[in-house]
Amino acid sequence: MKITLIAVGKTEEKYLIEGIEKYFKRLKHYISFQIVIIPDIKNVKNLSQVQQKEKEGISILKHIQNLDTVILLDEEGKNLSSIGFSEQLNKYMNASVQHLVYVIGGPYGFSDAVYNRCNDKLSLSKMTFSHQMVRLFFVEQLYRAFTILRNEPYHHA
Repeated sequence: MKITLIAVGKTEEKYLIEGIEKYFKRLKHYISFQIVIIPDIKNVKNLSQVQQKEKEGISILKHIQNLDTVILLDEEGKNLSSIGFSEQLNKYMNASVQHLVYVIGGPYGFSDAVYNRCNDKLSLSKMTFSHQMVRLFFVEQLYRAFTILRNEPYHHA
């Protein structure tokens, strides 16, 4: 299985970049993993929130293939524990999912087209985090999930 994280806008904070790189490197030992950054939409001052979501949605959907399993990181998604998340990943692997795509949207969320394409939604918390921080939290949780599945000591339940 291959996992891709699609995120809108680049990560600017150095400490977040370093954290993401740390877990990105660790994940390479477990799975084929990549991060795709969708560039920020230009001239957003001239666009409504809906127009901005639609433009971002077009860019996101260009990176998704017909057979991909797509999970949106969304405040309305399922709340899972770290162990629950690892169990969900394990189900996808056992179901022979070839490509699992997680998506972090822009500041206003996702377009209807992206919602219609997704297979599931996942919430990392009931709290609101910056989209840049969510990237680090997600990559860390993905790493944690694989250590749980391998019974490695990183996760202390």
